[in-house]
Amino acid sequence: MSDVIAALGLLLQPATLLMCFVGMLVGLVLGAIPGLAAGLAITVMLPISFTMEPTQAFALLMSIWVGGCSGSFIGSILLGIPGTPSSLATTFDGYAMTKRGEASRALSIGTLSNFLGTAPSIIIAMIACPLIAAIAVKMGPWEYFALSFMAITLVVSISKGNMVKGFVGAGMGLLLTQVGYSPISSTERFTFGSYYLSGGFSMSCVMIGIFAGSIIILNYAHNNKGPKSSFNGKLTGFHIPKEDFLTNIPNIIRSFGIGLGIGFLPGMGAALSNMVSYATAKNSSKNPEKFGTGIADGIWAPEVANNASVGGAVIPMIALGIPGDGTTAMLLGGLTIHGIEPGPLMQKNNPVFCYMIFLSALMAALLCLLVEIFGIKWFPKLLDAPYHFLYPAIMVLCLLGVYIETYNVASIVMACFFIALGLYMNYAGIPTTPFILSFVLGGQMETYFRKAISYGKGDWTLFFTRPVSCILLLVAIGSVVLPIVKEQLAKRKAAN
Repeated sequence: MSDVIAALGLLLQPATLLMCFVGMLVGLVLGAIPGLAAGLAITVMLPISFTMEPTQAFALLMSIWVGGCSGSFIGSILLGIPGTPSSLATTFDGYAMTKRGEASRALSIGTLSNFLGTAPSIIIAMIACPLIAAIAVKMGPWEYFALSFMAITLVVSISKGNMVKGFVGAGMGLLLTQVGYSPISSTERFTFGSYYLSGGFSMSCVMIGIFAGSIIILNYAHNNKGPKSSFNGKLTGFHIPKEDFLTNIPNIIRSFGIGLGIGFLPGMGAALSNMVSYATAKNSSKNPEKFGTGIADGIWAPEVANNASVGGAVIPMIALGIPGDGTTAMLLGGLTIHGIEPGPLMQKNNPVFCYMIFLSALMAALLCLLVEIFGIKWFPKLLDAPYHFLYPAIMVLCLLGVYIETYNVASIVMACFFIALGLYMNYAGIPTTPFILSFVLGGQMETYFRKAISYGKGDWTLFFTRPVSCILLLVAIGSVVLPIVKEQLAKRKAAN
């Protein structure tokens, strides 16, 4: 309890509260605008946060994440275009309510749903993380290697389109972690005699290139000026009919559980929980034919679930040091930048800092609720953002942030290389999430593997004779083999 009180004291400092508010506002705006996302803001702010205190930096980054998840429903309801994929299902009934003249009601439901998804899930994460970390700290390098390997294969197995390309992306990420000095033996690898490559590629250069830079160039090349707000109706302010809430309590609880569970699984994320919860709500409803025509149930379910996945994703990030998606991978990169080693010992070595992360997310959720309640009338203005001004400003901030991290022009050159790599990956259809997850986990995977081989005196069979390690590896293998088997069985069935 004393750690929580100490963390609360850090959070209530004026500078930290300001970071929470600014981060929430930036995330909310970028999450609401279709084509932009909070992940872009986190990527831009990651190297800039290097100049801040760790507590302030993570108050900013966590608030951007929470704000982005909360704001994405605005475009879904007012335009019928989700701000991010995590609010895709919200468009089905949210936009239908807007066309029926009930935009204020739909936005009010979305606002409260966001808070009911985020705040309880973060509180559950605060309770669960120390318990999971206490168990995880008893595991050895065999289990940690297997856990990291399983996280990558789970993400690869759900790669859109071609699983082979998912493996290519993961392989590219692992290959790039080999540049620099090897762990344990400190052997120089793939530096080609260059001093600038001896430390490997920085997380900021990779994130800026793969996510921010390449996305901006692609949008600019496609002349994507963004959709203009087509909403011409009146917004009357925050208002939710009592029956809308009371009749949906079972729906809210069920959707919360779906979002929390899916958020915990690596590679799943808010987008999947959004769709699964909507489908579950429809199948469980007494009036499934009303879904898609503008029913309140169709907003409560997806919005509660996609925000509950935030708390679910925080649990493996803090307790195990395993990122669940691209955003949590960036946040883990931020921990590394600030010299904090993620994993089970983080909760033990930095308890106050861990609780400060949780509390900053809770504060961001509360601030987001207040801003959305009192600012609901101005939501349509967010959708008229001038893209032609945003793109160059974000690009300059990206390169400036990379330079600030090292004060070396070589970092800008590396960032440009990864921008080109990101453009190639988009052209080739190689998914970025397996790539970035492999890059984040690659270094520690190699360390765990070499420690395991060293402790076992060269006996690699210990990976399969230790029960937990064996189970994790079998899950990893099964996540790759089962989709292939299912596909072949489906083809054979279709042929017959």
